[in-house]
Amino acid sequence: MADAAGVAAAAPGLPVAAGRDRDKDDRRRWASRCGFAVLGIMSTLLVYGVLQEKIMRIPYGVEKEFFRYSLFLVFCNRITTSMVSAMVLLASKKSLDPVAPLHKYGVVSISNILTTTCQYEALKYVSFPVQTLAKCAKMIPVMIWGTIIMRKKYGGKDYFFAVIVTLGCSLFILYPASMDVSPFNKGRESTIWGVSLMLGYLGFDGFTSTFQDKLFKGYDMEIHNQIFYTTMCSCVLSLSGLILQNHLIPAVDFMFRHPDCFSDVVILSSVRLTSSSLILLCCLLLVSKSTSVECKATHLSLDG
Repeated sequence: MADAAGVAAAAPGLPVAAGRDRDKDDRRRWASRCGFAVLGIMSTLLVYGVLQEKIMRIPYGVEKEFFRYSLFLVFCNRITTSMVSAMVLLASKKSLDPVAPLHKYGVVSISNILTTTCQYEALKYVSFPVQTLAKCAKMIPVMIWGTIIMRKKYGGKDYFFAVIVTLGCSLFILYPASMDVSPFNKGRESTIWGVSLMLGYLGFDGFTSTFQDKLFKGYDMEIHNQIFYTTMCSCVLSLSGLILQNHLIPAVDFMFRHPDCFSDVVILSSVRLTSSSLILLCCLLLVSKSTSVECKATHLSLDG
């Protein structure tokens, strides 16, 4: 009888122990997936950054010809993303109908195109490490746009840290030695133009992420559907810009004359798409710790 009572007393503890084991297994799987996503993001963004700088700063061919059509890179990146997002929607049998008015996607697209164009153009004048460090200063424009568009309020501590980080970035960028950190330094650096373009990048990028946040909070959006419409608008706008500037044919001709540049652009677009997908995966894994709205806005704001 005592043994039976002991077994009966121990029995309720068995499900608890099994549940703890399952929780440990779930945490391990979650940690391994997060580790995979983070490692993939860092690797792909590293390749993406090196390729950006190579395409915009290194001459191609025997005649040492520079690629000068940054809007063409935007078009290639966006059309790749739009095609993949359309295939995902069709494969999952989800709706292709827009949720928000098309002009709101257009606003995001215009701002995002300007963001990416400033980013690529800045690489003609400053090195990629300098540009990467300058992006750390995006807190101030995000806070400014958040106050204007979202009516957010920030405390003195927030402004203090934002100003300190921005000052630190500015001191490094304006210091002459910052021009020597790039292996692609060819004497084309111009701090004034580079900083001006980076200021444009920071301003437009801050607006893009803030307006996306407002858009996602105002409409019940499925992420791939909105990526499709935003990138499709970007495709139309960037293609129109190329045609109006008479840059489309010269850019395509450059690709034909320099197949290695074409390969770089294809890899650049593929790596950018991969990094965005991994960022989305990371957001989904962290969804219990951050809102899905923030994840969606973060994913689209990294479309550069």
